[in-house]
Amino acid sequence: MSRDDYELVDTYSTIETHESLTRWSQEYCSRAIETYEFDIALSAVDWEVSTRAKRRAAAVKTPQLDDATVGEPIDWSSHSKTAPSSGTPPNCTISLSWRAFESFDRSEWTATLRHELVHVEQFQAYGTTDHGPAFKRRVEAVDAPVRVRRFSTPKYVLSCDGCGETVAHRYRDCKLVRQADSYRSSCCESSLTCDKFDSADD
Repeated sequence: MSRDDYELVDTYSTIETHESLTRWSQEYCSRAIETYEFDIALSAVDWEVSTRAKRRAAAVKTPQLDDATVGEPIDWSSHSKTAPSSGTPPNCTISLSWRAFESFDRSEWTATLRHELVHVEQFQAYGTTDHGPAFKRRVEAVDAPVRVRRFSTPKYVLSCDGCGETVAHRYRDCKLVRQADSYRSSCCESSLTCDKFDSADD
């Protein structure tokens, strides 16, 4: 592992915002493209972070092309209404789930990113993507899962000391969990209490 790779590992634990999650994931994907020899134009990938996703850890959003088939290379120059310029694929979007990031450790998160990169690779080559035989072979080659697991219930619940209302959940140890009493709730401007989540209360 290079020095840069060690630094990337270290900075994973410091991610606290959507922007820093996006930057970290972009940097990892850039390195993964080289390491695993993905045929991807990362410049044609947009990024977003979802706080609403409750089951999927990430997703690749692409334009819909009715005549596209995995395994049949697409001529983007014949799709002028979809592609931004002759011969180049249109942008697709990698959507990251914040809840999944909070639930996954670094190893599972990077495997999830490689899974999504296979989708991007297929889309840019064929105009579509699926979880078929070619996808399965490719994810095995890049040490990624065929299906990314649904993320777990939160590990921590944060409540307002003023009214007792639950104000946040967290899936892993973070600054908010470790220093809950230094934050204030939006409902009462009171300090917060952090407790281990009891699944029986869900």
